Amino acid sequence: MPHGKYYRSSLVTEAKTITKYARRELLDAVGERYRTGSRAEKAQILGEFCSISGFHRKSAIRVLNGAPERSQCAQHPRRPKQYDDPFCQVLTVLWEASDRVCGKRLKVLLPDLVAALERHGHLQLERSVHEKLMRVSAATIDRLLQGIKEAGGQRRVKRRPTALRRSVPIRTFADWNQPPPGYLEIDLVAHCGELQAGSYVHTLTLTDMASTWTECVPLLVRESTLLVGAVDELRGSLPFLLRGMDIDNGAEFLNETLVRYCATQGIELTRSRPYRKNDQAWVEQKNGSVVRRLVGYQRLEGMAAVKALSRLYAASRLFINFFQPSFKLKEKCRIGGRIVKRYDPPQTPCARLLASEWVLEPVKVRLREIAYTLDPLQLLDEIRKAQHQVVAVANRDEPYAPVPQKDDLTRFLSSLANAWRGGEVRPTHHAKAKPPRHWRTRKDPFEGVWPTVCRWLEADPDQTGKALLMRLQVENPGVFPDVRLRTLQRRLKQWRSQLARTLVFGVHDNVTLATNTSVSMESTFEPASALATTIDR
Repeated sequence: MPHGKYYRSSLVTEAKTITKYARRELLDAVGERYRTGSRAEKAQILGEFCSISGFHRKSAIRVLNGAPERSQCAQHPRRPKQYDDPFCQVLTVLWEASDRVCGKRLKVLLPDLVAALERHGHLQLERSVHEKLMRVSAATIDRLLQGIKEAGGQRRVKRRPTALRRSVPIRTFADWNQPPPGYLEIDLVAHCGELQAGSYVHTLTLTDMASTWTECVPLLVRESTLLVGAVDELRGSLPFLLRGMDIDNGAEFLNETLVRYCATQGIELTRSRPYRKNDQAWVEQKNGSVVRRLVGYQRLEGMAAVKALSRLYAASRLFINFFQPSFKLKEKCRIGGRIVKRYDPPQTPCARLLASEWVLEPVKVRLREIAYTLDPLQLLDEIRKAQHQVVAVANRDEPYAPVPQKDDLTRFLSSLANAWRGGEVRPTHHAKAKPPRHWRTRKDPFEGVWPTVCRWLEADPDQTGKALLMRLQVENPGVFPDVRLRTLQRRLKQWRSQLARTLVFGVHDNVTLATNTSVSMESTFEPASALATTIDR
């Protein structure tokens, strides 16, 4: 008897050739003889039974001794399908309306999102579907949406700190200790594209440590006075008192202008350690999940880009802070070589402010009033339109000016159910189309025999590529290996496409069909889809 890995793999192969009923009959036939036989007889029966049935030796010993097969044991009836296709379509629309957040964040958002969409007349759900949405788990949401989601450097030289740098204390990521709302981490995101030379637009990102409330402001240039003016203007729109700011060590932040402003306004100013981005982990995360997610990586220059970004951030600040739940780290501990992180349940920044004891009641009332009037679908539609405008400015195209229509939101809502089929929906993330390739990179292996193959096909057009290759191998021994089959099949498909075009339009080109084999196939023959496109036209 063979043993080891080969033995197990061979048993799996044999097990596929015998049914469970035949295995049951075999067990009844040899079971009694096995139980009453001697040691040598049992070894012989066991080997034969394993080789025929595909059982592992230990499993075979159990069933031959009288134990029932696992497949014969009582099985629980399969549960009926709870979440059908209509429910999945509704869930897909809500996932799109939330700007494609993960299942754990969407689970928390569903009650508010469904209520907002129903309140504005965008959604009408049956009672059973509504109940399923309220009780569906985050893991089930991810499972139901899984198929849809699937369609260095040199070391820097340390500089001695200046007097200004020494005047601003350092605060690391572990020094916050659950601050109240009003302590912000701020950073700049450069929209320079692939070239850092010249002047380009920046985004000033501000993230509150307690609530993760995020604000974004476009800046025409990276300049300290402009930055201080943006912060001063933004203070009036924050739902909390600005108590402190944490900056990095860039010259745009660490300068006399900002230090003097914070000192006169009573704002606590701290800085991170040089080249330690984890000290500003909160705002760095928002640089990717908010700014780069909305704007992308294209180069933006001039006032037109600033105006486009201002429109985008005006809509996105409400959508993100009122309809985008986020995780917040609760604790982190090290167990040996492993770091264990625990997070609070995901909440929107607005929900965290409403639950905070530091926020005054009039401010909470105002937040509730704003949340009640907001339409998430309208905000998302405005974000998409603003992204189109950003792309037009980045590509230096004509200004994007959509014609306003009354049914814009209706059409936008109806498109959410199938938006996932088109892949990326953000205009700022569309990749540039590559020009079609019309040249060959390798010599045509069938260049010398293609006229002969064309004569064979004209005599019998139904021949397969495999049959043609076997015929060529017989007439040309050692010239055409089996790996040429796929190439020949592509040539055959192109030949039939051109023949169909000839039959439909009456365009007959003998040179193209039979004799001209030195020209690349991509430029000689049109793809099969071209025929259908021409007929449709």
